[in-house]
Amino acid sequence: MKLDCDCNVLSTLGVVFLVLIAAKVVPAIVKILTPFFAPLPKKIVIELTKEEKAEKLEGYPKFDPSKLIGEQKTVYLWDPSTMDYFGSTPAMSAAEVKDAVTRARLAQQSWKNSSFKTRKQLMKTMLRYITENQVDCARVAVRDSGKTLLDALIGEVLVTCEKLTWLATSGEECLTREYRATGRMMMMKKVYVDFIPLGVIGAIVPWNYPFHNVFNPVSAALFSGNAIVIKVSEYASWSIRYYKAIIDACLDAVGAPRDLVQFVVGYGATGGALVTSGVDKVIFVGSPAVGAMVAKAASDNLTPVVLELGGKDPFVVCDDADVQGVVQTACRGVWQNMGQNCAGPERFFVYEKVFDEFCDGVTKVVKQMKVGPSLGDTEVDCGAICMGPRQMLHYQKLVDDAVVKGAKLLAGGFIPPAESPLGKGSFYPPTILANIPENALIAQEEIFGPIMAIFKVKGNSDAEAVRMANNCDFALSSCAFSGDANRARKIASQLTAGMSAVNDLEGCTYMSQSLPFGGCKKSGYDRFAGPEGLRGLCMIRSVCEDMVPFIRNSIPAPMHYPSSGVGHFFAQGLIKMFYATSIVDNLQGLFMVIRYSMNGPPKKN
Repeated sequence: MKLDCDCNVLSTLGVVFLVLIAAKVVPAIVKILTPFFAPLPKKIVIELTKEEKAEKLEGYPKFDPSKLIGEQKTVYLWDPSTMDYFGSTPAMSAAEVKDAVTRARLAQQSWKNSSFKTRKQLMKTMLRYITENQVDCARVAVRDSGKTLLDALIGEVLVTCEKLTWLATSGEECLTREYRATGRMMMMKKVYVDFIPLGVIGAIVPWNYPFHNVFNPVSAALFSGNAIVIKVSEYASWSIRYYKAIIDACLDAVGAPRDLVQFVVGYGATGGALVTSGVDKVIFVGSPAVGAMVAKAASDNLTPVVLELGGKDPFVVCDDADVQGVVQTACRGVWQNMGQNCAGPERFFVYEKVFDEFCDGVTKVVKQMKVGPSLGDTEVDCGAICMGPRQMLHYQKLVDDAVVKGAKLLAGGFIPPAESPLGKGSFYPPTILANIPENALIAQEEIFGPIMAIFKVKGNSDAEAVRMANNCDFALSSCAFSGDANRARKIASQLTAGMSAVNDLEGCTYMSQSLPFGGCKKSGYDRFAGPEGLRGLCMIRSVCEDMVPFIRNSIPAPMHYPSSGVGHFFAQGLIKMFYATSIVDNLQGLFMVIRYSMNGPPKKN
């Protein structure tokens, strides 16, 4: 009989266990499978121009970069790989920027009340178009910025798809009403937080990722119920015709007004006009110097600002790391998009024991890499420098200074002659500098280019590696590699940075769009991406209301005006009753509350 009872108990426990597991697993499976059974979003068709469609172009005039010197009125459009010139467009005036903001604000009045179902459908509509036309999206980015097709597919298209997918599947839960715990004296209430769209977001984005830098803020702004006005870089304004056409068609597909998304083009004056135009928040991605000017201009209207100002991410290679396994990761980190990345390794801290092995490994890779125009040639590894001669002179200054101060040049490090094949475009060869002293300019100034800067960590000391890595004014992202995951994690946790990766490239954090993106120190402040980024585009409103409508709070009699003289005794009792740390004091407080609610002040002796 006892055996039967034990079996019944075990069976019951087994059923309970299975139910608990199912309660966790089934919703997760449903969440994963639901998108596969949902109806497809509307198919979008965009007609491409000749320049957007063709792999190679012939017969175009060549752009002269010297035209950019001192230019403020005309924005030129060209391919930095071939210098093919596509024309120009006028820089927009402050009045034109103001008009764009006004149109966006009017459109947002209806969009702010849109359902999450509609917003999700918009994300999925964009996602469908991008996945079905990914090469077109990437090709246009390549022509505008000079990167390779692979770099565009990985760094522009893939991350945008991840962003849209996360918004469609997880964005709603970040912005729905969130109930919070009530205070001890508010037990009859319910309290919650609502996330109200701010209105019109102003975004000033750089040239390094023309596609993603548009769709990243656009998708977040629209999903959070806002409109957005984007000022694109004067170095990457050609591509917005195509990208705007995609956005307009997707908005049409879900019945949303096109005016929700506005583009403005121009130079610093156009960006300044956007910052001071009355937008409700500004997102700025760029240099610390310009970021400081943006913050100062925004402060006049107390406009909140997100500043993402680049970095000099440390890449730590311990003496027990798998160096051969790390080499390709290091190379991809530096030469993805020719190093023109906000979050990308710029300083490599390699322990003395494996220093030579690492330097030999990366040098061997670089010697085999092909540089040049990538459209029509999928074997090209390194594309062009978008900003051209101005940026390449900056690279050369850093390289020359490091060599003078004792660094060893292992590869590259020169501006190609004008008469050479690479000299016909904006190209700087992939460069490796080793054994760089800490007083070199390249140890502190942002490179934003195809230069691997390697520092030797003497004594194979973790503490020394951390000290060297943190000896920098930038603090965006970081990573550490070791054969011991705990050791790598411990080092990474000591690196001053807004993001960090353990035994992987630091940019991998961006592939989880649930994580916020941003840094500290000269890398800026506030965040985009993740729940923090979405909620940052909202006014966060705290609300308190009655839990039961007919049970309402009222001001206790001892606190009524005019004073009865016992209010302060009643208040002392409340504090003791609710917050004292001993039961005796709690009861004493209760007694005081009752006493001074019923009686007058204590008798004077």
